Amino acid sequence: MSANLLRPVFRSCRVSIPAYSLNSLSRVSSTGFTRFVSTKRYTKEHEWVSLDPKTNVGTIGITDYAQNSLGDVVFVELPEVSATVSSGDLIGAVESVKAASDIFAPVSGTVTEVNTKLADQAGLLNKSPEDEGWLAKIQLSSPQELDNLLSEESYKAHIEGEH
Repeated sequence: MSANLLRPVFRSCRVSIPAYSLNSLSRVSSTGFTRFVSTKRYTKEHEWVSLDPKTNVGTIGITDYAQNSLGDVVFVELPEVSATVSSGDLIGAVESVKAASDIFAPVSGTVTEVNTKLADQAGLLNKSPEDEGWLAKIQLSSPQELDNLLSEESYKAHIEGEH
């Protein structure tokens, strides 16, 4: 059977699959089925938090928009491990060749880990701000605070409004 005969069959079977940003999705098992759920939330100050629903630990960082606005990052100040923070607390700073910017906790909880790679490789914030360039991990004390943060779609609308 030639490939030309098969093409009409495959064309009639097209399925539209919505596009998702892989770094804002996590796998969750629910009643035996695996599905994708968005767990990344954003602040208007350009921080993000990605929740691991199994451990209730949020990984936080700055957005690609923030790192792009800052330019080449040269120094990162991180919070202390075991520090208790509240949403909106100053927890660190990012210095670049153009500017310095404070980092605020998007959620409340206890800092369980910081990205020690940033001490020697501050440029990871420019190369991979929403993956390898994460800043800290926080054990959330009030997971419902995530409801007060922006979804990916709302954050995109927010930054488009800043232009």
